Amino acid sequence: MAGRARHSVRAGHCYMDLPVRKKLPHAIPQWVAEGSWFFITIKCLPPGKNQLCRADTGDAVLAAMKYNHDKLVWHCRLCLLMPDHLHGILAFPREPGMETVMKNWKKYVAGKHNVDWQRDFFDHRLRDHHELDAKAGYILMNPVRKGLCERAEDWVWVYRPNDRPPPLLG
Repeated sequence: MAGRARHSVRAGHCYMDLPVRKKLPHAIPQWVAEGSWFFITIKCLPPGKNQLCRADTGDAVLAAMKYNHDKLVWHCRLCLLMPDHLHGILAFPREPGMETVMKNWKKYVAGKHNVDWQRDFFDHRLRDHHELDAKAGYILMNPVRKGLCERAEDWVWVYRPNDRPPPLLG
């Protein structure tokens, strides 16, 4: 069975084959302009456990995000922590590329601050300013939608640098 796991999970009284989870490709194609914005989601394990929105860990995760921004490892437009995941809007240099940069950052945060990340992350290239504005609004309203605060501006787990112009939107 192509694309299916060799093991089965019992669902009620039936057994069903589970699909094999494929690794997501994160290579930025050569035709995508350097400095293009990406919407990023990184989830923690287990789902539902508050690992990020605590004073010690949350401050450290946002500081690590800021560190990479300050060192030009990436350009961060927005990063928002939720209890069990984070959303960001980031631009990456062509080398070493998104996959390597994210892997190194996750490994650092996991080792130094005991965050248990899910194996991979989700990315979506934002193709124009309409998508960029829509995703920023989605990210900022996430804690409100989840009932964690009443207004987006009340959420403290946000990093929004404005220290230099952003790269051109590809």
